[in-house]
Amino acid sequence: MHSPILETRTLTWPDEAACERWAQGLARHAGVRDALIELHGTLGAGKTTFTRHLLRALGVSGRIKSPSYAVVEPHEAPGVRAWHFDFYRFNDPREWEDAGFRDIFAGPGLKLVEWPEQAGELLPVPDLRLHIAPVVGHETQRSVRLDACTPRGQELLS
Repeated sequence: MHSPILETRTLTWPDEAACERWAQGLARHAGVRDALIELHGTLGAGKTTFTRHLLRALGVSGRIKSPSYAVVEPHEAPGVRAWHFDFYRFNDPREWEDAGFRDIFAGPGLKLVEWPEQAGELLPVPDLRLHIAPVVGHETQRSVRLDACTPRGQELLS
């Protein structure tokens, strides 16, 4: 069962700098510090790139790496705790439950989730879903659909 979409927006990032600017704007919303954001897209679409820009805009320093092998990478900055998840390697949604992530998702902090579909219906309703897709014929351009699934998600789109 899919969560309802309260609002949808579409935009185009002509290059990585546009992705960075959008992430910086998102970071200015106080609600992002406790948001659940799902990141959808093919391999190489820009999910981790967007995550790096958002975490940097929130003040995270140091290395921000993809959690492809670790499944989750925690991050902290002044006033924000964040977790970057990558469920690409999950073969069964129960792996999410077995990993003990329920407590993290129930608590405060920003949760960024790549490949959320691999966790099936076990994830809570996201505040925001980003669908990132490369634009054919344009190496750096990305088409982005933003779905707000909660009032917080709508606030993040404003």
